[in-house]
Amino acid sequence: MTDTTTPDLTASLAPGATGARQSLMATLAAATPEAVAERYDTLTPPSFELVRQPETGLVMVRGRMGGTGSPFNLGEVTVTRCVVRLGTGETGSSYSLGRNKQKALQSAVIDALWQRDDMKASIEAEIITPLAEAQSADKDTVREETEATKVNFFTMVRGDN
Repeated sequence: MTDTTTPDLTASLAPGATGARQSLMATLAAATPEAVAERYDTLTPPSFELVRQPETGLVMVRGRMGGTGSPFNLGEVTVTRCVVRLGTGETGSSYSLGRNKQKALQSAVIDALWQRDDMKASIEAEIITPLAEAQSADKDTVREETEATKVNFFTMVRGDN
């Protein structure tokens, strides 16, 4: 027998909204604290309450040999999380590596604002897109630097002289 009193929260999301929010949160988590603070400062400060104040803890990281082997516990990493609720009711959350509580708070507010229909486009254009482009440029730079140090080994074909 199924419980009909518990609402299905994922059903209220538009198709693809979950993936878009995951992408938004991944971009914020991967950004530097300085980059998030710089973009956050362009916003008009919204009214919000702390549902879960920024707090730091440990999370166990799991790994796999070769990416396909049996999982094993690799070690613990420091993570900071935060949850806020805007005055209009949207709840935003964030998780990021490290101990920067300000980044966690600002990321949670940005996540909550992104959920508002009137703010979604401006958050994507003014905050998420520039952060994602900067991260992509950084990856390209690392890729180019790595490519420059690549050694191409080859074998010489022996002739039968």
